[in-house]
Amino acid sequence: MLAALIIAYIEFSLHQRQHLKMSTMKYFITGATGFLGGEIARQLREAGHEVIALVRTPSKAGALRDLGVSLADGDITDKESMRAPMSGVDGVFHAAAWYKVGVRDKSMAETINVGGTRNVLELMKELGTPKGVYTSTDAVFSDTKGVLVDEAYRFDGKHITEYDRTKWKAHYEVALPMMQAGLPLVIVQPGVIYGPGDTSAMGAARLQYLKGTLPVVPAQTAFCWTHVEDSARGHILAMEKGKVGESYILSGPCHKFSEMLDLAETITGIPAPRMRPSPGMMRAMASLMDVVGAVIPLPETYAGESLRDTAGVTYLGSDEKARRELGWNPRSLEEGLRQTLTEEMKMLGVKARKQMA
Repeated sequence: MLAALIIAYIEFSLHQRQHLKMSTMKYFITGATGFLGGEIARQLREAGHEVIALVRTPSKAGALRDLGVSLADGDITDKESMRAPMSGVDGVFHAAAWYKVGVRDKSMAETINVGGTRNVLELMKELGTPKGVYTSTDAVFSDTKGVLVDEAYRFDGKHITEYDRTKWKAHYEVALPMMQAGLPLVIVQPGVIYGPGDTSAMGAARLQYLKGTLPVVPAQTAFCWTHVEDSARGHILAMEKGKVGESYILSGPCHKFSEMLDLAETITGIPAPRMRPSPGMMRAMASLMDVVGAVIPLPETYAGESLRDTAGVTYLGSDEKARRELGWNPRSLEEGLRQTLTEEMKMLGVKARKQMA
């Protein structure tokens, strides 16, 4: 009887190991040294998958190496540098992008966002990659003027920023046509991604708030807010469950920028700025900064493009489809912001002015 139980246990263990081995996948990812891409890589490794990350400077990818990620020296603007590491993978996550607002030099925006995306997706086709997930953005919808739009919406006007324009071009003139022509691709469209370690303009504004140096908060400007861990999880769900040929908005809860900072004040006790200029005033300031910026360099936050991008603009997208079809369930802004602010205050050495729960 005992011998039979031992044999049964060994057979069960072998079956479980074989099942785990069969479910382990090999993924190629671009942008893994970035905020979102790094979290996607971390979650994939945590799930036991093999991950190959394309990196321009392997010496700067120590965190990925520590996760057990294989590093491939290359660049999305150099198609052939990706051919060998992309060969034989089960899936591709293309998360790399040029994401800057308010900078003077925008020369690489189209090269990276449009040309780089074309390189990655063409290689997917040439190599017969089974499935890919492309990180677009809800910014391709531009200013939705307070309307919560879905994946069927399409904006064809003038974009506010070069980032928005080039991501729109990559989405509608590269990824979507190739997907419609049969490329096994899923497109995901995140909202504003936040969390500890965020180096974007939004992250910089949050740090300014914590240090008491954020001068104003634009009125009416609104975004959909997604914690980086939830956004990465949405990408992985898109790979596992997303229907080829479909797009999914990964937007998270939508709130005004001022509401986010008011919530931060409630959490930390640190006062949010009381100056809240109207959209008209922000646009007037943007026009002035365009003139000044043509003569002298300005901090990105005060450049005309940045001010125009916060002049009552709303980037609002519904994530109902992702919730329904992928089982995606992002956390509330309060939950994510509380965790984020706790980590950021610790990093800055800033203390809350009230007891944080």
